Amino acid sequence: MESVDAKRDVSEFLTSRRGRITPEQVGLPTYGSRRVPGLRREEVAVLAGVSVPYYTRLERGDLSGVSDGVLEALARALQLDDAERSHLLDLARSVQPPSPVRRRRAKSQTVRPNVRWLLDSMTGAATAVFNGRHDLLAANDLGRALFSPMYDGVGAPNVLRFMFLDRAAPDFYDDWELAADQTVATFRAEAGRDPHDRNLTDLVGQLSTQSDAFRTRWAAHDVRFHNAGSKTFRHPVVGELTLNFERLDLPADNGLSIVAYTAEPGTRAADTLALLASWAATPQAAGTAD
Repeated sequence: MESVDAKRDVSEFLTSRRGRITPEQVGLPTYGSRRVPGLRREEVAVLAGVSVPYYTRLERGDLSGVSDGVLEALARALQLDDAERSHLLDLARSVQPPSPVRRRRAKSQTVRPNVRWLLDSMTGAATAVFNGRHDLLAANDLGRALFSPMYDGVGAPNVLRFMFLDRAAPDFYDDWELAADQTVATFRAEAGRDPHDRNLTDLVGQLSTQSDAFRTRWAAHDVRFHNAGSKTFRHPVVGELTLNFERLDLPADNGLSIVAYTAEPGTRAADTLALLASWAATPQAAGTAD
């Protein structure tokens, strides 16, 4: 069963990143046969300006005492994007100090009344509050209507459990494969920030045991930021719905963020969102989200 192990994650992340870069991409000559694709350890060491034994130690997951300068050099050598660079820094922090750290159960996260009132005031947008584990903690009426299939599942609504364990998910997402890739990549980044959260580790274990699709994506170690963009849903009541979204962090509530889904005015999506809002106001719609 997969879990979150910071030292192993460092090793697998660095190995996977060098495996995707060819010598030609970084201006190095190609020589000899290669047993695996990508750069060799000694080539990464040259590009980062460190010794081969030192880089080997780093790739084995031992980042104890590593300086920010070395981490930045590694990020440049491995051509990491902003999300990957941030993930590497998070992983480095997570393995300090080198002594074992006992996993902790995170305190239950509650949504303050002020935040709930804010959600309810955003009547033209489907809004919801999520934490880093993708638990859906609160939503306004339109948000509950949008994610009604998630509320219809077993247990508290969670994007990952719905996406990988609920048979309704492939019908709900217009491009389930893309949505799954993006969701796991953002979740992987969260795991790097807080690898000692037992709730997160338990969720990884559950999904890895029950979903081959999740386990494959988790093993890829892809990370990304996903704070704005558009998503297309196939809602069971109103049909196809393409919405723009913005993620707004809540500084007073560490780890929580509001995600607001809106439609461009004058578009078919705006009409469909208005239809969803009308359905959300009906008693039967309210019952489906309880």
